[in-house]
Amino acid sequence: MRLTDLLSKEVIKVQLEKATKESVIGELVDLLATNKKVMDRDSVFQSVLEREQVMSTGVGDSVAIPHCKSEAVKGVVVAFGISQDGIDFQSIDSKPVRLVFLLVATPDATGSHLKILSRVSRLLNKKTFRDNLLLAQSPEDVMSLIQQEEMAVFEN
Repeated sequence: MRLTDLLSKEVIKVQLEKATKESVIGELVDLLATNKKVMDRDSVFQSVLEREQVMSTGVGDSVAIPHCKSEAVKGVVVAFGISQDGIDFQSIDSKPVRLVFLLVATPDATGSHLKILSRVSRLLNKKTFRDNLLLAQSPEDVMSLIQQEEMAVFEN
């Protein structure tokens, strides 16, 4: 399963408007809800916040991957946002987050959920890729960058 199979330009925001962890999570959940990817916006939002209380998903290197399991989706859904200013996500490296991938999966999609989490982590482990994403001007740019990087990293 490729990230580009789950992501679409409609659920990518190249300039997040919010400035706090909770509000950015809400902004990305709203993108999913607006595009009919979640059936219950509030329950998904609460589930992501509950997961954040267990441990921050700010994984370092300006990246956060908030995620949860919820009955309010079908399969696995993903949204992505970029913050030029940075967000305090209580990351493991204590640095602001600028790249946020939100992942929501049904409780029975554990394998797919973990595979996509791993794929996102592996892609974002590369500094040049993170830097290129930060320069993206449109959702189409983001999709193109992810597609190119997935081909380079996973298709060889």
